Amino acid sequence: MALLTVVASVLLGPDAGAAAASGSYTPVAGAGSTWAENAVDEWRRDVTQYGMRISYSGTGSSDGRRQFLNGTVDFAVSDIPFQTHPTDGSAAESPASGSYAYMPIVAGGTVFMYHLTIGGKKVTNLRLSGDVVTKIFTRAISYWDDAAIKADNPGLALPHRTIVPVVRSDGSGSTAQFTLWMANQHKALWNAYCGRVGRSGACGETSNYPTTSGMIAQSGDLGVAGYVAQGYGEGAIGYVNYSYARNAGYPAAKVLNHAGYYTEPTAQNVAVSLLKAKINTNAKSADYLTQQLDGVYTDTDRRNYPLSSYSYMILPLKVQGTFTKAKGRTLGAFSYYFMCQGQQQAPKLGYSPLPINLVQAGFQQIRRIPGVVTKNINIKSCNNPTFSSDGTNQLAKTAPYPQACDKQGATPCSTGSGGATSSSSSSGGSSDGTTGGTAGTTGGTSGSSAGGAAGGTSGGAASVNPDTGQTISASGGATGTGTGGATAAGTVALAQPVTVAGQAGWGGAQTLMLLAVLAVFALILLPSVVSRVLRAREDASS
Repeated sequence: MALLTVVASVLLGPDAGAAAASGSYTPVAGAGSTWAENAVDEWRRDVTQYGMRISYSGTGSSDGRRQFLNGTVDFAVSDIPFQTHPTDGSAAESPASGSYAYMPIVAGGTVFMYHLTIGGKKVTNLRLSGDVVTKIFTRAISYWDDAAIKADNPGLALPHRTIVPVVRSDGSGSTAQFTLWMANQHKALWNAYCGRVGRSGACGETSNYPTTSGMIAQSGDLGVAGYVAQGYGEGAIGYVNYSYARNAGYPAAKVLNHAGYYTEPTAQNVAVSLLKAKINTNAKSADYLTQQLDGVYTDTDRRNYPLSSYSYMILPLKVQGTFTKAKGRTLGAFSYYFMCQGQQQAPKLGYSPLPINLVQAGFQQIRRIPGVVTKNINIKSCNNPTFSSDGTNQLAKTAPYPQACDKQGATPCSTGSGGATSSSSSSGGSSDGTTGGTAGTTGGTSGSSAGGAAGGTSGGAASVNPDTGQTISASGGATGTGTGGATAAGTVALAQPVTVAGQAGWGGAQTLMLLAVLAVFALILLPSVVSRVLRAREDASS
């Protein structure tokens, strides 16, 4: 218990250590995004060791916001802000001014997970341009061997099989992000589709996908991924967070960016892409810390993944309904954990960690929660893998550039993408089942072979910027990515502490940890030693 108390104090602050010892945290409950659910579930499991009980229901972003407004949950997670002026004809949401705050919690990419075979072998290296993606999800393209899809995939013998688009049946932030991108980048195609299905003039960005014949609608990202992965899902393609394709072991199509390269949302690619996101930095605005993604869509960096975005936690700022200061204390400690230590796990889960500027801004929001212990919200003890001493995003600095085979017009790379690590595919992968690892070695020669076998740590020794000829160094594959399987696990040294400005070398936290370990050993060994000494004295006196 002494060791647990010190560990909790180091990770979550002194108040958390005391709470872990006394079991005094009050349970809190949230609901919302399935796009971010895999990350939230991991974090809430992690903090049970500190005595926190966080429940979360992935019911979709729209339902999460609705439950928050109704006071049935303490927090919500949503991929988009409150829809105070919806463009899709749905009812406006009217949160009370000053009752909530947005806080980005994790970054990632919306991908197109698919199930396609040729001669009984999975296709794992499919590439799609944005125009083709839009035509697939507006039924302008109905077969996999369409000429437009073939143009994206020269040399791939695609079958004459019906395409089955799988969309969300519930109000979804994933749908909103996807349709916003289509409305922004492929407006004519999207508007024409909206007109055909009776949503003309009230479509644009929408949380509720307008369906038509030939589509399948499923609830949640898990429902979409589950349908695509089933045997009857042959020919299907659906939009989900990257983590779902990885967890299901299924590929996600690489998407063409404005630099002319097909990419996927590895932790590094997302970090690069979101450098172009415009964040509302007006602390007095109701939309403080929300994102505007036009610059991400059109970014000409070769590493860009166009459908990269953030997901938000909606935090309560007032004691009302069932929300109390005691709950605020728990929610504040939980939020500090996942903004710092929890971000270490983002890459292996299929997400990208938040950069230091958003973490610091997030701390401002956490401090506003009623009942939070503000003295424990400290950037110097925040163990986040993107931090560097100069404040830049470490993942973006070390992100490898795409291979030549990822360029538009080139024969597609033979390695799998997303969760596709299987060798039994038509992508021409290696026969040992480590296609992701093979992809991971392209950056150089010194990457970890263990990471490659696990699905790819592209790292290697170096990656070269083809525009400038500059070499970007990365050690031992720790900061690289691959394209197959659980590739992102090798992108950061998950077990290593991260040094930030004002903190270096052996510090107070490490000293406390050492003293705690020594104290535990003393408690175990000291009684035995004392007993032996007393027994020896008794023997001597007799």
